[in-house]
Amino acid sequence: MKVWINGELFDPEEASISVYDHGLIVGDGVFETVRASHGRPFVLTPHLQRLARSAEGLGLPAPDLDAVERGVRDVLAGAPAWAVGWIRITHTSGVGPLASNRGDQGPTTVVAVAEGWSFPAPADVAVVPWPRCENGALVGLKTTSYGENVKALDHARQRGAGEAVFANLAGNLCEGTGSNVFVVVDGRLRTPPLSSGCLAGITRELVLEWSGGEEADLPIEQFGNCEEAFLTSTTRDVQPIRLVDGKALPTAPGPVTARVRETFAERSAKLLESS
Repeated sequence: MKVWINGELFDPEEASISVYDHGLIVGDGVFETVRASHGRPFVLTPHLQRLARSAEGLGLPAPDLDAVERGVRDVLAGAPAWAVGWIRITHTSGVGPLASNRGDQGPTTVVAVAEGWSFPAPADVAVVPWPRCENGALVGLKTTSYGENVKALDHARQRGAGEAVFANLAGNLCEGTGSNVFVVVDGRLRTPPLSSGCLAGITRELVLEWSGGEEADLPIEQFGNCEEAFLTSTTRDVQPIRLVDGKALPTAPGPVTARVRETFAERSAKLLESS
């Protein structure tokens, strides 16, 4: 198994980046996690396109997407063909000073892979007391500045939940630490709009395309009183929510969630077969 760094393949024990890399020093980077199934990446192109959008939004040099795609293929070729694997693509501003201002040595891009796992279903979630800022400079960007998510997830796990969910400053449902949230209200499938501050998740986009649903704000107080709810992400696919802050939803999975999950499984399997 190999790690790809700036166009070169290394054994994991020999792979390294500088301790002065700004991805480490100040979290000045962006990333993508891509699912692999039996050695084949799932919807790689949309992930690469989002990587480029995030880099542009953060003001980073543009990643060479063709080179990164070759790196993904090369890393997968040397890895076991796990039933589920995670590909991590990280792109930082590269070596810089011990301060916030960037250096001029060029970016660092890394592709690594590891065996994946299946999330338990259904999920228990906890709403955290720290709202997302829907008007911040990093809204919509998948950056490596993940300290807020780490703290939120620890908060949730201390309360027996497997995922943390944020409201935004407007008091509406926003997103999880690494997931988007869908709810069913009055039989209608809804998810927060991108204006809520949530990330434009690839799985979220596929669910909207394949199963419909509408983007609509939902007051966070109503989240625990919806008929059904589920999380979506690259690592979770479609995961029903059972408990919100310890309160059980009526069904998990409910009929809408079950239908969405079945459709997603069927359509994603066909995409993998054709890739």
